[in-house]
Amino acid sequence: MTYLESTAQFYTEVAETPDVGLCCVQQTPLHLPGLTVPPQMHEMNYGCGTTVHGAELAGDPTVLYVGVGGGLEALQFAYYSRKPGAVVAVDPVAAMRKAATHNLALAAEVNDWFETSFVDIRDGDAFALPIEDESVDVVAQNCLFNIFEPEDLSKALAEAYRVLKPGGRLVMSDPITTRPMPEHLQQDDRLRAMCLSGAITYEQYVQRITRAGFGQVEIRARRPYRVLNREIYNLSEPLLLESLDSVSFKVPIAEDGPCIFTGKTASYIGQAEYLDDQAGHIMQRGVPLAVCDKTAGKLARQPEVMITASTWHYDGGGCC
Repeated sequence: MTYLESTAQFYTEVAETPDVGLCCVQQTPLHLPGLTVPPQMHEMNYGCGTTVHGAELAGDPTVLYVGVGGGLEALQFAYYSRKPGAVVAVDPVAAMRKAATHNLALAAEVNDWFETSFVDIRDGDAFALPIEDESVDVVAQNCLFNIFEPEDLSKALAEAYRVLKPGGRLVMSDPITTRPMPEHLQQDDRLRAMCLSGAITYEQYVQRITRAGFGQVEIRARRPYRVLNREIYNLSEPLLLESLDSVSFKVPIAEDGPCIFTGKTASYIGQAEYLDDQAGHIMQRGVPLAVCDKTAGKLARQPEVMITASTWHYDGGGCC
């Protein structure tokens, strides 16, 4: 049995019998006015963060959600669109599609604004999305891609890139590991399905995204997720996993490399009113400017520029 078959079997089990706290150990922080979430949908919240950011959903975008789970985030995306078929959710596990369909029907009973036609649930997987090229504005996935082995992760990212319109956004929330995952844990298919042993490092994760062609990556949140116990998991020391929320844009990669925003800023601290570095960056004296890591590295060479460390949170503005 392959790890994907093991994963499908595992999620069939937790679709039929919800396992509270299976993946995420915290309630979703997103509370939307006028949205009532059925209890069973909450119980099946098998994500590690959130992919629903209101700022990404202006202009009535079409959304493709990969790995429908219990339907929670598909419902939250539908909250913003409120029209038939604006949210397409795919999942290869029949039991999970059935559970999500049931949960969304419950949601329609307790939310006057919601109709089940707002979410189109389809059979499909991340490696062969049942969607045409360049046809959606947003692709989202929560705690799914981390299950994949590295080469399969690259396939899933390439598929997301294929179906996105130019300028479209890939919104993801996945666990990452603060040091390489030990081989004996990587080979444990059940731990991989539980979002514990498939995690890769931040550097590897972002590298896979940019290799797929995404020219800009923005880190929206990076926070502690779980700690793997030394004795239970046969480790030399405890291993911290983190939850990473990111938004990757289908824009060309610049000649000098992709733009990765991690919350760094640059501040001109010289005597003049402003600094023009002759490379597209004009900074007022004493006013921090949000910059990507690439630009931060270049500006750090100038003695009159102060660069702050990554905050692992970025919500727009600044320049690359």
